[in-house]
Amino acid sequence: MRIAVVEDDDGVGSAIVAGLTRFGHHPIRLIHGADLLLRHKEFDFVLLDLGLPDQDGLDVLRQLRQVSGVPVIILTARGDERSVVRGLRLGADDYLVKPARFAELTARIDTVARRAPRARETPQPQTLAGGGVAIDLDARTAVVDGRDIDLTTKEFDILAVLVRNAGAAVSRQQLMDQVWGDAFVAVSRSLDVHMTGLRSKLSRPGLITTVRGFGYRWDGITPTDSENPDDA
Repeated sequence: MRIAVVEDDDGVGSAIVAGLTRFGHHPIRLIHGADLLLRHKEFDFVLLDLGLPDQDGLDVLRQLRQVSGVPVIILTARGDERSVVRGLRLGADDYLVKPARFAELTARIDTVARRAPRARETPQPQTLAGGGVAIDLDARTAVVDGRDIDLTTKEFDILAVLVRNAGAAVSRQQLMDQVWGDAFVAVSRSLDVHMTGLRSKLSRPGLITTVRGFGYRWDGITPTDSENPDDA
C-alpha cells in the first residue's frame, strides 16, 4: 500500500518508513498537514501524527474527511481521553499512542485496510426521479419538468454533492472541498457564482435551500423517492 506517514519527528518518521518498507509497503514521509491535504489522492492509507508544525493534526483530519475516505490511523504521543474521543469522532479509523510496538501498528494497519474496501463498496443510488425532476449522476444529466438542463461541469458537481446528501445541510467549505478539491484552494466567490447559475437553470426555488451562516440543503427528490417515482 502507498502509506502517507505524516510525522514531523525525523527519528520517528524514518523508523516508521523503514519498518513499513520491510513489510512490503510504500511509505512516503510528509511533515506538514497541508502536504497531506494537497496530496491525499496519492495514498491508500494515512498514519497521522497530531503534533504537526503547521496545524493541529485533528484539524487536518477534519479537513481530510471532507474530501476523502482514505483509511487513517492516528499515531501520536497525545493519549488523553479527550483527544482520543475527538480523533475517532472526526473520522479516524483507529488511534494508537506512542511509543507503539511496530508489530501492533502493522496489525492495526492490516485490520483497518481489510475493513476499508467493504465500506467503500457500499452502493449509492445514481439515478433519482420524482416530482418532475430526474437526475442521473453517472450520465451527468438533469431534467426538470421535461426540460433537459444544460449545466456546466462545476454546476453539476455542486448538484451531485447536494443530491448525495439529500435532506442534510452541506457546508460551504464541504462543497468547495468536494467540487474544487480543497477548501483552502477554492475561492468562495466561485461557489456563489456557480450556485446562482445552478438555481437559475433549475428554475425551482424549493429544490435548494440556503442554510443561513452555514451552506445549502437539497430539499428535492431523495434516494427513497427515486425508488417509487410514480408515487411522487
